[in-house]
Amino acid sequence: MDSVSETVRTESIQSFQSTIRKMEKGLAQMKEKGANTALIEKRLYAMKIGLAVLENVWDRQDHSYGLEAISKTRDVLRGLLPSIEKAYANSKTGSPQRTLLERRLKSLELAIQAIDDSLEG
Repeated sequence: MDSVSETVRTESIQSFQSTIRKMEKGLAQMKEKGANTALIEKRLYAMKIGLAVLENVWDRQDHSYGLEAISKTRDVLRGLLPSIEKAYANSKTGSPQRTLLERRLKSLELAIQAIDDSLEG
């Protein structure tokens, strides 16, 4: 994780922050409509933990998440990869959407790697 460039670190943190903001807006809209929010709440929680783990590894920021929550987060984040990979494969080369998806994939992969490292150590 130390070999990750500062640019990739910054883009990964920003990608997580952007995704969390979008999910929070979506969650609020779903609650207004009375929709079932369990899945998005679970994913949002995992995204927040993923961000916290990356910030801990790169910026030495403490977090209060336990090993069980972090382990569950890894599974949730891994579960997000196939749909993002599919959207990436269907996006147009050079498009802003493709760039966003590329960064999102990279940030998720790095978070999963950081979680794996933290659970091993």
